[in-house]
This record gives sequence, structure tokens and C-alpha cells, in this order.
Amino acid sequence: MSDSGVSVRVSGKVQGVGFRPFVWQLARRLRLRGEVCNDSAGVEIRLLQSAAIPLFIERLRHEPPPLARIDSLSVQPYAWPSPPQDFTIAETRQGRMMTQVAPDAATCPDCLEEVLHAGNRRSGYAFTNCTHCGPRFTLIRTMPYDRSGTSMAAFRLCPACRREYQDPADRRFHAQPVACPHCGPQLFATGQDGTTLARESAAIDYATAALLAGKIVAIKGLGGFHLACDATQQQAVMRLRQRKRRPAKPLAVMLPDISWLARCGKSDRARQALMLSAAAPIVLTEKNATSPLCAAVAPGLDETGLMLPFTPLHHLLMQACRVPLVMTSGNGADRAPALTNEEALSQLAGIADIWLLHDRDIIQRADDSLVRLGPQGLEILRRARGYVPDAVTLPPGLTARSPLLAMGGDLKNTFCLVQGDRAMLSTHFGSLANSDIACQRQQAVTHFQQLYNCTPTTIVQDAHPAYVGSQQSERPVLEVLHHHAHIAACLAEHRWPLAHGPVIGLALDGLGYGENGALWGGECLLADYHRCQHLGGLPAVALPGGDRAAREPWRNLLAHWLAFVPDWQQRPESKALLGKPWQPLARAVAAGVNSPLASSCGRLFDAIAAVLGCAPAVLSWEGEAACRLEVLARQAADIAHPVTLPLRHTATGTRLDLAVFWQQWLDWQAAPAARAFAFHDALARGFAALAHYHAGQTGLDTVAAGGGVLQSRLLRQLLQRYLSPLHVLMPQHIPAGDGGLALGQAVIACARLHNAAPHTVTRDCYD
Repeated sequence: MSDSGVSVRVSGKVQGVGFRPFVWQLARRLRLRGEVCNDSAGVEIRLLQSAAIPLFIERLRHEPPPLARIDSLSVQPYAWPSPPQDFTIAETRQGRMMTQVAPDAATCPDCLEEVLHAGNRRSGYAFTNCTHCGPRFTLIRTMPYDRSGTSMAAFRLCPACRREYQDPADRRFHAQPVACPHCGPQLFATGQDGTTLARESAAIDYATAALLAGKIVAIKGLGGFHLACDATQQQAVMRLRQRKRRPAKPLAVMLPDISWLARCGKSDRARQALMLSAAAPIVLTEKNATSPLCAAVAPGLDETGLMLPFTPLHHLLMQACRVPLVMTSGNGADRAPALTNEEALSQLAGIADIWLLHDRDIIQRADDSLVRLGPQGLEILRRARGYVPDAVTLPPGLTARSPLLAMGGDLKNTFCLVQGDRAMLSTHFGSLANSDIACQRQQAVTHFQQLYNCTPTTIVQDAHPAYVGSQQSERPVLEVLHHHAHIAACLAEHRWPLAHGPVIGLALDGLGYGENGALWGGECLLADYHRCQHLGGLPAVALPGGDRAAREPWRNLLAHWLAFVPDWQQRPESKALLGKPWQPLARAVAAGVNSPLASSCGRLFDAIAAVLGCAPAVLSWEGEAACRLEVLARQAADIAHPVTLPLRHTATGTRLDLAVFWQQWLDWQAAPAARAFAFHDALARGFAALAHYHAGQTGLDTVAAGGGVLQSRLLRQLLQRYLSPLHVLMPQHIPAGDGGLALGQAVIACARLHNAAPHTVTRDCYD
């Protein structure tokens, strides 16, 4: 005879986050009998019938462990073959993978207390963790999440750690990376030849002495390596820049503790909470005029990327150094970040002086996440460590009938694997033009498919035929316009339902493949998840020299003036441009030789930066000109000016009139900061007017925006102002730039395949 009860099925981020011991403790407190176990669908809880079950379920929903997230919870009747006498934790059951992989989490306060204070067996141990913190994603080989499927399998638990691991009342119960100095990973410092110089605490002391002496140390972290140096020593930072061949791109800085935030930047409760969160990202923060950080950390910019230590190793190092340290990616110029000790010793030779290494393998790369706090809250610019691979739940009405894989773009690459109503967006990879980065990305694609036990039946990719990230595949391929994907990513983030139809889309970007092979970058679209219709935007302007125009701003200035300023050579602003080899380029533009036309918002920023002299002749990093231009503009924010970017209606759509803009802007002889602000303001007013016009024409009241140009704080702020009273959707938790493309591609594919026959192949990217 069976006994009645219930089965509680919980899915979401519920494995490797202390969920089962939480359930065990809760059930014991409520005197419930039954069992809890992990399986490939999440967590199942079986309970013998009791009046306390409703209270148990209520607390389960509202009081989960810190790192857990419940996406769904269902209750079904369950018949017990024989009544349980207690509540137990059962063995993991295998099956089809449906649960989520947890991101790595920063060291929790309890573990940090153990590491930094004497009197316990983990004092000074660089790999201390528990169910509430530590590595997850970067060390998982297979799911379900058990120690045997991680890079910790090589480390056999000592008796003391095993007791903790097996005790449901202990916070290390089934913490798969659990370890101590007797049985876990070991830390050591080496020279370039790999010879061990010091071990454990002595290795920390060795690295500290090197850093304070102005040397560069390569540090093995969770999902890769850092190159570190003293952020207060100008000479040390310049040495790192020279060796890494990174002349001007800003460098992230790790602070010893949260008290340093007020000394180095703007400090408030929101920023402190973000830096102290489990994700522990790099937070872009306004510079403090009295900051001890040297000028070489972020030259020419008004923000610094600051973060806190997120592993015990970093805490120990920062406590020993007691000064802020540059923490930049551990890779050589144009190389994928090193993941193994051997790669680091080889690739970083000639850059690092000392290597601080350990013997735990990194299974999956995870760069540091980069975020900013804006007026609308958190803005994620690079989604990686601490956020990946948290799944994005697809908007209502969208689901993948069979798994699909979206490949993203060639720059700031991420990919996206979709199962059912969940989209798993990968970590950040960067430019696929570098073959070893492309190889690392492909290895990660394979790993994701193995991790989620998922073989995609459809590949989704950018419509550009020359993209490295595009695949020649035997599987059905669906192509998506670059800027349609940007708008769709924004819609998906805000859970815009499939049934709600189109919105007005503003795609403000560098370059992307558009309708009929056109190069777009400043567009107004009528878009939903199925299709997009081009309504207008910036006029197309030549890119003299093709790709070189993205690196040399003066080329874009020449193209704009050739197109819109007939008397440009008589203008006082033309002096610098006339000193360049402009005549051959002008002839090439006139003949259409290596000068493709593009309606690029990013290249317009470059042109303005060039004429104001706030950008170098050759850019050393993408976005450098736009960032420096914004710094200049913010010095004169909200001043009155006569500059406009009016609408001009043509047979091919509504265009923003750059001829009027350039005439007014050049005629207004104001200070450079004022002119920089006037450009941002006129651009925001122009695109807002474009959106308002087409909203009136279509009867729509929602605007969704996307594209890398929206990483400009000032432009976002002005667009929000001028788009009122329309309902505005801006990218927040999914990157506005190409890091969000794969999600946009994925939801477009889900919509297009919703009513399509299985295995439909489509290369029609515009309907």
C-alpha cells in the first residue's frame, strides 16, 4: 500500500548554489519527511503529505540561497512506495539536461573571514570557497554539476573536507570546488622558464614585492589570466602598455577593498553594492580629481574601470600590496587570452616579469564583466564573468521548437544557444579576425553543446557574407540583418511579447550589413521579431580606404566634407586635413574606388572628433574617438546652440540632413567643448524627430534602440529626453553593441521558424 505525498519540481539556477542543503534544513525545521535530489532538469523534492507543505513551498519561493534563482516551480501528487522516516538528500539522477549552469561567484563574507584571519585551517588559503561562492562555470566539464565533472576531480578530498562535503548542515555540503591546503590546488610563483621561485604564502609575498617594485606579474585567476602592475606608478603602467602594445586603451584597476572607491572615483551605495555583489564586475566610475591612480590608467577619459578582489587569491594579494593594481587581460597583442600555465609562460614572455600560477585547470574562459550605472540603472557593456552563463528567458510567444545556435558578429563576439524558452548567451570573445580567438570561440561552442547535451538543428548568423563567424554548415542556415538583430536583442531583453507586433527601431552603430548589401550604421527601422523595414536615417557617406576609415578619423572627415561642405578648403578648420594626403583619396571617392558607402553613426563621431582635434590620427582601440569626444562634450553639457540635424524626406526614406548640420555647425564658432556638445545634442534631436515622425505615421508608441554608439552616456541621456513621451526601450542587461547580437539573431530565428516547416533553410534576410 502506498502513502500519498507531493513532488515539487524546481527549475532554474538551482544546482551548485547550495539549494539542496537549504531544502534539507528547511524541511527538517518544518518536520517534513521525504527527499531532495539533483537531476538534469533541476531539483526534485518529494514530500510525505503534511500540513506544513504550503509553508515549505512559500519559503522555498521567497527565501532561496543567495546564488539561486527559481524560474519555475510545480507541484504534483506523488505516491510513496513506502513512507520515508526522515528527510534525506538522494543521489543525483541522470537525464536530459534542462537545468542551468551557475556563473562564478565572488568570495562570500564567511569564506573571506576564514582566509584573512588566523585560527582556522583555511587561513591564507587561496582556493577557499563554499556553496555560496567560488568557481562554477569556468571549471565545469559536464553536467549535472558534480565534482567528478569538474576540474576539481583531480584533487581528492581529505577527511576533514569530506566531512564538510557530506554534511547537509555545513555550508560546504556538496560544494564541488571545496578544498583546503592539504588536498586542494596549490599556488606557486615562477620565472619565465617555469622554475618555481616560491609556494603558497611565500608566492604571494614574492609577487607583492615584484609589484611594489614596479614589475609586471601574470596572475592565473578563474577564467583566464591577468597582467598586473601598480596602478599608482606611472612608469610601471607605461611599461605594461609598451610591452603589451596597448598605447591608450583604458586599463581596469582592482582596489584593495571598498574603502578605496571614494579615493579613486565616485562612491555611492549603488556602486558599492554592485562592486560587492556576487558578480563583482568592473564598474566604470567617474574619476576623482585627487585619485592616487596615475594618468596612464585611462588617458584622456573621465571614467575609470574599478573592481574589487573576487577570489581569495586576489584578496590575499591585495591585502599584501595595499595599493590599487592594474588588472588587464593576460594576452599578447592580437592574441586570445591564455588559459593554461604553458600558454601563459609562452605567450606572456617579454611582458610579465613574474608568473603567479596554480595547478587547477581553467575549463572555460570568462573575461571580467564591464558595467556602468546610468540613470535607468545597470548597463552591462561586456557580459562575462559573474553573469555568464545565466540563461535569458525568451519573451512570451517565443520558443525554439528544436535547438538553435546563433553565431553573433565578428567583433565583440558572443554566441547564443537556445533550448526551448531559454537562451544561453556565451561569454565575451572579441574579434574573430584573430585565428586563435576564432579557435577558442569554436571550442567554447562545442563545450556549450556538450554541457547542455544539445545539438542545434539550425544555425543563425549575420547576413554579411564575409564574416569570419559565419559558417558553411550542413544544417539549415538562417541569415539576419545586423541591425535587425540589435533591435531584436533590445526587445528580447525587455521581454516584448511576440504578439505585440512592431516598434520603431533606432540602430546607432559603426557598420553592419543592411538591405541589398548596403552598409548601415545610423538607421530608423520598423521592426518586430519577424522582419524589419527600413524607414530612413543617416545618408550614406564614403569610407575612403575601406576598413582604414575605421582606424583613421580624418578619412571620415574628408568624406563628409567632400559630400556636404563644398567650400571646406576655405574653412579655418581644414588646416589639419589639408596636411594629410587627401587628394588621392578624394579622387578615389569620386571614382568609387575602395570607398564603399555607409550610413554609419560611428564614422560620423570619428569625423567630428577629427575636426575638433580630440582624437589621434590613428586610433589604437575601437571607440577611442567617440569616447574622447564625449569627454569633451560633457564639459559643456546642456548649453544653448543653433545646430540642427533636420529631416529631409526622399523617395528612399526620411533622411537626416547632414548638409544643413555641417553648415550650421561650422558656422557656429564656439569653444571646442560647446561644439562637441552641440553635435551630440543635434544628433539626439535628429534621431528623436525621426522616431516621432514615423511613430506618428504608423500609430506606434514604442521605440527600441540598439548598437554600440549607445554606450555613449551623453547620447543615451539626450535620446531619452527627446524621445519623450514615447515608450523607450534601451539596452540595459544585454550589451548594446555586438555583444548582444547573438541574442537578437536567436529570437528572430525563433519567430521565423515558429510556423515554418521543420528543417527550413532560409537565406532571405529581408522580407
